[in-house]
Amino acid sequence: MWFGHNTKSPRDARHALGAQGEQLALDYLLRHGYRLVVTNYVAPIGYGPTGRPITGEIDIIAYDETTPPFVLAFIEVKTRTDNAFAAPETAVDKAKQRHIIKTARLYRRILSVNDEPFRYDVISIVLKSERAPQIELLRGYFSEQTFARSRWMTRPDDYADYSL
Repeated sequence: MWFGHNTKSPRDARHALGAQGEQLALDYLLRHGYRLVVTNYVAPIGYGPTGRPITGEIDIIAYDETTPPFVLAFIEVKTRTDNAFAAPETAVDKAKQRHIIKTARLYRRILSVNDEPFRYDVISIVLKSERAPQIELLRGYFSEQTFARSRWMTRPDDYADYSL
């Protein structure tokens, strides 16, 4: 404690909010026909301009088993305490989508599930005090086709440098 101030930083509060949102999202998915594969999947997806490794993260990977054929869903969870300024899902911008896609491509390659149907979902959660959480599942929120003309999507093997 420094001069009577709370020692919790805004970053700690954001992490706590994110963790709460991810748990709510997981509970929601399990109640709505999804089978969990992994949470907080992290993988190396490239190198920055200084040669520093860059990692990508996917909040939840699960199978949507609501209707056959089952679909492998890569799910980003966005949680906010208010949506007056913007909906939580708007934080999943093009840069975030690129990172998720690169991470998912590596995941599919490592586990040899390239032939399975898959999609990219977002779960938007608004936690207003004294109200029930507002949870919205946005199936197919973005796709790889959005980036099909990008140079990084046309390389034959983006991950050849990684020995697995």
